[in-house]
Amino acid sequence: MEFVISKTVLLAVVLAPLIGAIVAGLFGRQVGRAGSHSITILGVAASCALSIYVLWQLVGQGAAPFNENVYTFFQVGSIDAHVGFMVDKLTAMMMVVVTFVSLLVHVYTIGYMADDPGYQRFFSYISLFTFSMLMLVMSNNFMQLFFGWEAVGLVSYLLIGFWFKRPTAVFANLKAFLVNRVGDFGFLLGIAGVLYWFGTLDYATVFANAVDKIGGGQMVAIIPGYEWSVATVICICLFVGAMGKSAQVPLHVWLPDSMEGPTPISALIHAATMVTAGIFMVARMSPLFELSETALNFVLFIGATTAFFTGLIGMVQNDIKRVVAYSTLSQLGYMTVALGVSAYSAGVYHLMTHAFFKALLFLAAGSVIIGMHHEQDMRRMGGLRKYMPVTYWTMLIGTLALVGTPFFSGFYSKDVIIEAAGHHAHESGNWIATYGYWAVLLGAFVTSFYSFRLLYLTFHGKERFRDAHATGGGHDAHHDDHGHGAHEPHESPWVVTVPLVLLAIASIGVGFVTLGPMLFGTDVMGHVKQLPFFLGSIDVAGPRDVVAILAAEWHGPVKFALHGLMAPPFWLALAGFVVATVMYVLKPDLPAKAARVFALPIRVLNNKYGMDDLWIKGFAGGSVLLGKLSRRNDEKVIDGAFVNGSARLVDLFSGVLRRTQSGLLYHYAFAMILGLIVLLAALIRYWR
Repeated sequence: MEFVISKTVLLAVVLAPLIGAIVAGLFGRQVGRAGSHSITILGVAASCALSIYVLWQLVGQGAAPFNENVYTFFQVGSIDAHVGFMVDKLTAMMMVVVTFVSLLVHVYTIGYMADDPGYQRFFSYISLFTFSMLMLVMSNNFMQLFFGWEAVGLVSYLLIGFWFKRPTAVFANLKAFLVNRVGDFGFLLGIAGVLYWFGTLDYATVFANAVDKIGGGQMVAIIPGYEWSVATVICICLFVGAMGKSAQVPLHVWLPDSMEGPTPISALIHAATMVTAGIFMVARMSPLFELSETALNFVLFIGATTAFFTGLIGMVQNDIKRVVAYSTLSQLGYMTVALGVSAYSAGVYHLMTHAFFKALLFLAAGSVIIGMHHEQDMRRMGGLRKYMPVTYWTMLIGTLALVGTPFFSGFYSKDVIIEAAGHHAHESGNWIATYGYWAVLLGAFVTSFYSFRLLYLTFHGKERFRDAHATGGGHDAHHDDHGHGAHEPHESPWVVTVPLVLLAIASIGVGFVTLGPMLFGTDVMGHVKQLPFFLGSIDVAGPRDVVAILAAEWHGPVKFALHGLMAPPFWLALAGFVVATVMYVLKPDLPAKAARVFALPIRVLNNKYGMDDLWIKGFAGGSVLLGKLSRRNDEKVIDGAFVNGSARLVDLFSGVLRRTQSGLLYHYAFAMILGLIVLLAALIRYWR
């Protein structure tokens, strides 16, 4: 029996969260808090279950990929736009990741937002976020992709600024919205290029004709006298959009500020939805990117820069959520490096494993914030391990996965990327490839240091929250936002800890079970060869297929992990752990001394390399200054000189003429005689 993916099932996957969002958003007062979280959780749970069913049909039952239009949006001549779904293994994997993490975030939100007056509104937003991301990943055309792309941007604006009475939250959501408009402008240009050169927005048609249409060296003059490859122009424009959504340098500045939103949405944005859109999009567009080595080198350079240099900023952050946020930036850089070396499958695989342990780290950070009654500064924490054991152990598991500890999921996905980057650097020999490899390799030390620094400052050492309370620090650790007064730290309720435990289990075991089948085309233990998981979803030119080359050296997850114990990334991660342990456990006076010795680089890192100043004072401030100059020009020159000036000149001239119109006959006779004399004098002069 041949299994066929049902269109009805796919519609249910995307519409279930939308229905929940509509009910909670428009009828939240009628259904109440319980009704709002029940309907949205039920919708996302149904979507998650159906997504798992679709993945099982594709993987376990050999169902053919689904690619059909379900609704025609418009048709103008030969150009049409549809709502349609392309569901293959890449899409199905993304559907499961998005809905599973979203489901756990929904459950977690019951505990985290329990006292918030915007409870129903928040559930409506996060359910709408899930719908938007599903529309993006399931699309079969560029028009629907753009709809989902903009929808996740809009909902992220609403969620980052959820506490809209805080000026910092309003600033953060505007920053995210405007920076993403810069990226989206490039993205829209890329889509316009696709439409111009292919005459269609349909994925399948574009990919099938990519080599013929833009793969034969077709050139276009972007600047008169300078010609670029059409494939390069289209791919770089599309990637500029990915730089905005996936927060790549220099369009990364919005992501740390997104911490102004409630912690559940931080987890959803950073782990499963918005920031993964760019990575998914480039992987989906692999048939186009493979036609331009220049575009791939650009992707590699941007990813490497993001992976290493944003990780360095995380080393000096003191806000627990911002450390995890800069960790997200760095890990997105790793994924982008994988895309740049044509290891697309490794990039989306790291996207999957990262979604689990990064959601775990964010939700665990939120649990700490709950237990500390909305304190976020790690310098006012310490010694929380005995108060919050479940949060501590789950966060430890997330940390071990993030730093790439062998046998944890993050190890399998990160090490494949580092191996792929190393192989690419060796084979290509160009400086960008070498730079990319060293960036992700040294990033292992940076990641380990800031991760264990967070763990030690929060859960180990002296209970500094008592000192903060005694001195009445800026953020009183014992006073929450709800007027309950001073409290001891405490473990979070079960609606918070159960998602942590489930994500911790995924952070441990997902990599071990899935690496062979998803990347190397083997069974779980690496013995029986199978068809590659992403076959037909991701296209890589044969000589550039670095993952296929690594597959020849794959002998199962156990041997891979044991080999990892002797590889440079593990030793660099171990070095980061040792340095953090010495500085924050064994000799806690060292950080203050290091701050004096390395004052200048720390100041540079705290200033985020001046990137915020560049955007806020440079681009935004320059635009404001230009607007002021334009207004001054309008007031003084256009309005003042031309409009009002011409009116004054006419008034002056008319005033003079008015004086000649006295109404007395002898005045007019005198003027006529005088004029006649002047006329006769002129005639006599020129007659001669």
